[in-house]
Amino acid sequence: MTSLAEGVDTSGALPTTMRAVVCHGPENYTLEQVPVPRPGQNELLIRVEAVGVCASDVKCYHGAAKFWGDENRPSWAETGIIPGHEFVGIVVAGSEEELSRRRLSLGERIVCEQIVPCEECRYCRRGQYWMCAPHEMFGFRGFNGAMAEYLLVPARARVHAAPSSLPAHHAAFAEPLSCALHAVERADIKFEDVVVVAGCGPIGLGMIAGARAKNAATVVALDMADEKLALAKKCGADVTINISNQDAIQIVKDLTEGYGADVYLEATGHPSAVPQGLNILRKLGTYVEYSVFRSEATVDWSIIGDDKELNVLGAHLGPHCWPAALKLLESGALPMDEICSHQFFLEGFLDAINLVGNPTGGSVKVSILP
Repeated sequence: MTSLAEGVDTSGALPTTMRAVVCHGPENYTLEQVPVPRPGQNELLIRVEAVGVCASDVKCYHGAAKFWGDENRPSWAETGIIPGHEFVGIVVAGSEEELSRRRLSLGERIVCEQIVPCEECRYCRRGQYWMCAPHEMFGFRGFNGAMAEYLLVPARARVHAAPSSLPAHHAAFAEPLSCALHAVERADIKFEDVVVVAGCGPIGLGMIAGARAKNAATVVALDMADEKLALAKKCGADVTINISNQDAIQIVKDLTEGYGADVYLEATGHPSAVPQGLNILRKLGTYVEYSVFRSEATVDWSIIGDDKELNVLGAHLGPHCWPAALKLLESGALPMDEICSHQFFLEGFLDAINLVGNPTGGSVKVSILP
């Protein structure tokens, strides 16, 4: 790995500059030498150990407008910002007051929730911080992310201590895993439920693990790649279906005396997965949507209302699920060496982004190790 950036402050404790990926617009990200931020009275500084590359990072890199076919729709990522919201790092600087407030020590490992809530809007005042109206997020809007050697943790950030026993890129998986567990919580899974998870990427695999932890009667995984379906089995799936050569709807109906699944969790981001879910569910079933789609999805709404009276729910971020995600990672129950399939150094950030954006690249979770 490349050494730390040149230049050290007068105390010798921290470098004065660092390497960081900076967004200058769609398909214009560059690796630059920038100042190491200095924490204020209510801030912390961490040395980044690992940062995961999310599908949303790929979307922002190419520009949200390109995916939506609307050139007037702005990209999520602000220009001049450092991307990266799935991260883990070591606390290297901060005031005694801030460390005490957070019950942390220098040298301790932490993860941060991706949203930095304002604590003032209607949603924050009601405890619904993950839907914060300004919606400032690490690596997208308002705060620099972790595709850098150091990251400033603002006072409003939601911080969790992370196990030191985990490899760094495994600990950074707490972010997508918490998101997956939130979707599972939204589904309100019962013991007798047949749960279908569409997509065996990082979020889908976390949903499978969460559904299994809820002791659903049967967990069914759908994907088009046999190797990902094999990984789904290791995460807790009872049944796997390759939708490229099997009829998922008929198989699930055969499993359920013709009724259909109780719960459908969507994690592919492909428009075809939406009608698939509506048709795979039984009457009065529950559909939970987590994905960010690259194109619009249209459905026959009469299936939702008149035909089946479905519960259709959304899920966003991973509120209140971070402790459970960290505990699940620490338990060793997930095949993390296989889930965390590819690691890159900071210089290879573009290769990492391109790999995540390549559906035939064979990756599951791609990480950057600054």
